[in-house]
Amino acid sequence: MTTVQSPPAPPTALRPRVVARTGLYAVLAANAAAVAWLFAQAGFASNALIVLGRLAGLYGALLMAFQLLLVARLPWLDRRIGMDRLTSWHRWTGFGVLWTLLAHVVFIAFGYADSSGMDPVSQVVDLAETVEGVLRAVVALALLLVVGAASARRARRRLAYETWHFIHLYTYVAVVLAFTHQVAVGTTFTASSAAKAYWYAVWGLALGAVVVGRAVLPLWRNQRHQLRVSAVVPESDTVVSIHITGRGLDRLPARAGQFFLWRFLTKDRWWQANPFSLSAAPDGRSLRLTAKTAGDGTAALRHLKVGTRVFAEGPYGAFTALHRTRPESLLIAGGVGVTPIRALLEELDGHAVVVYRVATDRDAVLYDELRELARVKGAELHLVTGPVSPDRLAPAELARLVPDIADRDVFLCGPPPMMNAVLASLRALDVPGPQIHFERFSLAG
Repeated sequence: MTTVQSPPAPPTALRPRVVARTGLYAVLAANAAAVAWLFAQAGFASNALIVLGRLAGLYGALLMAFQLLLVARLPWLDRRIGMDRLTSWHRWTGFGVLWTLLAHVVFIAFGYADSSGMDPVSQVVDLAETVEGVLRAVVALALLLVVGAASARRARRRLAYETWHFIHLYTYVAVVLAFTHQVAVGTTFTASSAAKAYWYAVWGLALGAVVVGRAVLPLWRNQRHQLRVSAVVPESDTVVSIHITGRGLDRLPARAGQFFLWRFLTKDRWWQANPFSLSAAPDGRSLRLTAKTAGDGTAALRHLKVGTRVFAEGPYGAFTALHRTRPESLLIAGGVGVTPIRALLEELDGHAVVVYRVATDRDAVLYDELRELARVKGAELHLVTGPVSPDRLAPAELARLVPDIADRDVFLCGPPPMMNAVLASLRALDVPGPQIHFERFSLAG
């Protein structure tokens, strides 16, 4: 097998995640300062509530643009921060957008009502009827409230991903309506040519990033590589591996530990996108994913025909050797979460310990491959079986299996309850945070 070896990062190197996160914070802070300066340059209204409302609206617009950047799936950011963290930040930024825009409406309504003698609700209705762009802003806020309600955790658990995603698309409609409102009545926008240039640049870059990251790049890569199913291999009664070939795969910037959003272009599956990790390190000739066929959608993977066209978005994820901080590693997998762990073991150099947690021996997917890889690379492999209780990966058990655990990078992937338990154990064992690497592979946060 041909894989790309990953030398450990030197101890003094700036961590890629730290560089990317610091860069994002710096961009947001610089733009927040620019908004405040442009706002002050435009002059203040005589009513303090109107002043606060306009400022809240501007910061709501800035957060909305930043929110788009977080989910644009730009490769540089995604490889360094990871889609799960970017999606989580996007979610919380979304709530920030809602609160700032609600504050914008409330302060503006009460400010103008104070001058006109109307009640605040009547004032909003009057502004929507008489001032160009205000009605569009009201519709945009209503759409954002619907999207925010659908993104609340309780609602999100009840919605299918496709349904949630369709509702979320209305965010883009809200963005366009909010921008046209800002163009029509935004005093800061119309105050100077510099302000106009700034806001056009902010919205243009944010929307451009989404178009490039979510549409142009995936379409270009799929046209370039022409992916097709080359083999379908059952690994067990509930797990199947799908091998994929294409043109020029040595130019596809995929790494062990990453995942793609896979669409298999059959008449009954073309509209479904499933996030599956690579279960083998990319070798420049083929890709392999391994999936648990749990529901109706994934069960159909067993019946894919060789030659089926594949549309893949990605690669995504920061669960890679790019973030290593130590020469030695500990890889912890649970259930079918072994797939990116198996790929990482193939790519990593240095001594590695692999801990694979399953209920029974027969649940150990790809175990024969893991055992052979461990033999070839001189790694230790521990298969941990048994019921959930007692916890076989409690601090004492992990310390017994890996006495030098605090001196290793830890890569973790598995079901959420298992990951939460292991993360608690790692904290109890004083494993430094920068040495712990995991992704929850949750698209909707």
